Amino acid sequence: MLLLIFQSLDEYVRGLGVFGYITLRAVLASLTALFIGLFLGPRVIRSLTRLKIGQSVREDGPQTHLVKAGTPTMGGALILLSIGVTTLLWADLSNRFVWAALLVTLGLGAVGWVDDYKKVVHRNPKGLSARTKFFWQSLIGLVSAFYLAFAVSASSGTEAWALFEHWWSNGLFYTLPSQADLIVPFFKSVAYPLGLWGFVILSYLVIVGSSNAVNLTDGLDGLAIMPTVLIAGALGVFAYVAGNAVFSKYLLLPFIPGAGELTVFCAALVGAGLAFLWFNAYPAQVFMGDVGALALGGALGVVAIVVRQEIVLFIMGGVFVVETLSVMLQVAYFKYTRFRYGEGRRIFLMAPLHHHYEQKGWKETQVVVRFWIITMMLVLAGLATLKIR
Repeated sequence: MLLLIFQSLDEYVRGLGVFGYITLRAVLASLTALFIGLFLGPRVIRSLTRLKIGQSVREDGPQTHLVKAGTPTMGGALILLSIGVTTLLWADLSNRFVWAALLVTLGLGAVGWVDDYKKVVHRNPKGLSARTKFFWQSLIGLVSAFYLAFAVSASSGTEAWALFEHWWSNGLFYTLPSQADLIVPFFKSVAYPLGLWGFVILSYLVIVGSSNAVNLTDGLDGLAIMPTVLIAGALGVFAYVAGNAVFSKYLLLPFIPGAGELTVFCAALVGAGLAFLWFNAYPAQVFMGDVGALALGGALGVVAIVVRQEIVLFIMGGVFVVETLSVMLQVAYFKYTRFRYGEGRRIFLMAPLHHHYEQKGWKETQVVVRFWIITMMLVLAGLATLKIR
């Protein structure tokens, strides 16, 4: 919005053209989102407290978490508000990727909102049924994955629609260009063509998987938000490179016209996340809830797909991946041993993994900070793939 205003006034006021630079708008977006979050944070927390929108603690969780019952939740709405307003202010609203990222984020946030609402109003820690939640996540994931298959292949939104019409009129057959291939990091020329349906399936798994992974990790004060901020910042770098013809050619990455604008979106996510961490740090004054966790995971997934760095997201989000695997392994092993021996057994003391370490005697702050450190190292490894090939 502001970009359009500055562009229209540039011929009358000298110097306004500087706002056309993505880097400047990314910095301003981060600061704007940070300010909005810090300014509205206390007001949102007071409103949630007044409405008695408090956290319901799972009965089978760590006993030390019982003191958190009643802490305001659904604070993720503050993150989404900061991201949404900031993106609308500083991003190029004609960019197809900005709208894709924003709509997926808000759509998954809406699913999380309904889930949190059921938990709060009906005092049911389970919220939406797993089947219902997965249905809506899958619908959003499939629609967005299908759109991105054409958007990544095109140089503009108009061309993306033309490619879709061509696919439809050509008997649902379309060959994706090489820029839509799956890139293997640390290798100069190793990339695998996915085809349209391969691209859609992979993108669907990335969006839904990352959404659920962040949600599963969001179990301790500040645990999920800081890794999200770090990964979003790194993906912003990848977005800037992918959207720049010179840098992408030099670093041997596919040039995705328009992808650079996602740097502004990622910067807004970083600012909003840091503002939320101000209130979510131990002892948390507010929890993000599913409304924030599902949305932020989906946002990371969309950006990674656009910049063709799905594997790098897997690396940088190693904490999210391990947390998710711990739940899957725990459930699978419990069911297997119950069937095999008549008694369910566990691999971990408790899942997700962060609860396992709590049960082993680690303090909550120790778990959180150590997982942050691991994420920092993984993010640096992900950024290293820009040059190490």
